[in-house]
Amino acid sequence: MNTPASAPVLLVLAHGSRDPRHAATVRSLVDRAGLLRPGLRVETAFLDFNLPSVPGVLDRLAAEGVREVVALPLLLTRAFHAKADIPAVLSAAPPALRIRQAAVLGPSPLLLAAVERQLYEAGLTPADKSTTGVVLASAGSSDPEAIAVIAETARELRRTGWCSVRPAFASASLPRTEDAVRALRSEPGVRRVAVSPYVIAPGRLPDRIAAGAAISGADVLADVLGPCPELARLLIERYEAAAGVWQGEQEQERAGLALVAAAG
Repeated sequence: MNTPASAPVLLVLAHGSRDPRHAATVRSLVDRAGLLRPGLRVETAFLDFNLPSVPGVLDRLAAEGVREVVALPLLLTRAFHAKADIPAVLSAAPPALRIRQAAVLGPSPLLLAAVERQLYEAGLTPADKSTTGVVLASAGSSDPEAIAVIAETARELRRTGWCSVRPAFASASLPRTEDAVRALRSEPGVRRVAVSPYVIAPGRLPDRIAAGAAISGADVLADVLGPCPELARLLIERYEAAAGVWQGEQEQERAGLALVAAAG
């Protein structure tokens, strides 16, 4: 689908990392998403560690005459960054910009499909599902809403046919990856244990997940979600949802002005 020149700019907001693999993965994902909407202007910015920064990109867009931006947090749950950090930095944007913050990526069936894709690419097959326990290992959060979303995502993944699925966390929360691996070993019917990092890009916390998988003897370690096609599609879905609400509001506004003009 081609994109009108007047469509809002998509600004993908990533956390950032000292690990150079993080920014490279984010950029690959954003590039892949952009290919799904020819003509859509897509920008990437980072909250910390990497450039360009969010304020820097917002200033540049305003200077170029851009007026509407959909800011999409590259986050799997709605935790501190989505609730505090990102709104704060967007509120300091140039007044000429009209910005709508899109919903975070999770939960979504596309994320479940992405998790399964990475497990299959790590060597498993659909025939292995009924005898494989999966550790869904996320970065972790102290936010109860985010923890609840990860737990529900693990339950949804199990409903697709895996023998058992347990959530785990690399920071802030328990259980750790290695704890979940050991717990799965004791469950009836589990013949092998796979660890699936429920994170988007490499970095310190994914490395901690991998270390936990190694010390506990997990049979399979999948890769991070990365620039997989399901995640790219999800970025566009979130953009379209936010831009669609915006378009509806603008149409209502124009209709209201027309009624006022007609009444006058």
